[in-house]
Amino acid sequence: MTTRRWQVLTLLALFAGLALLAVGYWGAWLPHRAAGLNILGIDLPEYVKFVPEVQSGSIAFDRLVFFAPLLALAVGLILVGTLKRPPLPAWLRVILVLLALPVALAMLPPAWTPPLLRTPEFRTQTIWIGVIVILIIASPLLRRFLPDLLRGMIVVGVAVLVVPALAAYLRLLPALARLYAQPVQPGAAFYLVAAGAGCLAIGGVLLAANNLPLRSRAPGVTIPAEEGNGTA
Repeated sequence: MTTRRWQVLTLLALFAGLALLAVGYWGAWLPHRAAGLNILGIDLPEYVKFVPEVQSGSIAFDRLVFFAPLLALAVGLILVGTLKRPPLPAWLRVILVLLALPVALAMLPPAWTPPLLRTPEFRTQTIWIGVIVILIIASPLLRRFLPDLLRGMIVVGVAVLVVPALAAYLRLLPALARLYAQPVQPGAAFYLVAAGAGCLAIGGVLLAANNLPLRSRAPGVTIPAEEGNGTA
C-alpha cells in the first residue's frame, strides 16, 4: 500500500471516529416515544445520580465514567488538529482544535457557578476542563514537538477510555428497565459511540504504523523523501 493511500485511510478513520463519537454522545442512549424520557449520552453523568440502585449503592460505579466519550472526543480533536503528516489545511487544524473547547465545556454541571465547580463532587470534571483548555493553548507546541508515532499511540489510548463508559451503561440497563417498568435496549447512539471509539483506535494504529522507523515498517509502505524528514 502506498503512503498516500495509507494516509487517506488514517484520516478517514480518525475523522469518522470523531464524528461518530460526537453524534452518538449527543444522541439517545435510551430512546423513548416520549421525548422527555429519552436519555442522551450527555445526560448520563447527572442522570445516574437519581437512579435508585445507584443511590443505594447496589450498583456501584463512578458517574464520571460517562464523561469518557467526551474526553476522548476533546483530546482526539486536539490530536488530529495538530497532525504533522498528512498535513491538514491551517483553517481545518484551527477549527478542529477550537472545537475541543465547547466539547470540554459540555462537562460543566447544570446551573453551575464558580463556587460549585470547586466542590468535591464537581472538582474532577473542572480539572479535566482545565486540562483541555491548557492543551488547546499548547496546540502549536503539540504540533511542533509531539511525534506522530506517539500521537497515534495516545489516540488509541483515548479511544480505549470509552470502553468503561459503554460497560457501565450496560450494567445500568436492568435498573433503567425497572425504572421504566418495561424492557429497554441501548439506542443506536450507544452503538455509534462504540463504533466511533473503534474507528478512532484504528486511526491511531494506522497513524502510529505509518510513522514507525523505516526498518520496522511493513513491506510496501514507503515514505517519499520530502515526507521522511519529519519536519512540520
